Amino acid sequence: MTVDRARAEQAIAEFLAALGYKNRQVSETPTRVVSAFVDELLQGEKVDVEELIASGGEESTLREPVVLSGIEVSTVCPHHLLVAQGKADVIYFPQGRVLGLGTLARLVNAYAQRLILQEEIAPSVVAALVDLAGARGAFCRLTLDHACLQARGPVQRKAEATTWAVAGHLEDPQELDRVLLRLNAQGRMGQS
Repeated sequence: MTVDRARAEQAIAEFLAALGYKNRQVSETPTRVVSAFVDELLQGEKVDVEELIASGGEESTLREPVVLSGIEVSTVCPHHLLVAQGKADVIYFPQGRVLGLGTLARLVNAYAQRLILQEEIAPSVVAALVDLAGARGAFCRLTLDHACLQARGPVQRKAEATTWAVAGHLEDPQELDRVLLRLNAQGRMGQS
């Protein structure tokens, strides 16, 4: 994706001027906003997920689940361009290849740090784990606090949105229930 920073800064300056803000306090705001979006909030757009997975794993005979919970997530809602923050939990069953834990966290954020609906992040993560990493099954759950819900509209400051997706053999509800019950009993999940 090509970014025209000068054009984006001009658009933010025009937006602020259209709202009646032309004072010194907002003179540097366009540069700050564009840097925040391009260099931080939407940096997942720059990640080649295939390359991330290819370089972030190794051959393994491990067949038991790999669980990484409490992954910190920030994403931008495409409807209002406001931030949602929270946690993600990932479970996957390797098949011949295991990914590093840092790679799992980077995978979640590669999708989250895009202009994307929360509902699209978990399916993207599990599809990448199954299709690109060869996992037998995968699960991803996100629980996020949305600024667009907490600061505008119905103003629900304590509301959290939870979405999840499953793929592979975990699409069988009995198998997923078995795995989640076992993990919850061990206290590994549900504390996000």
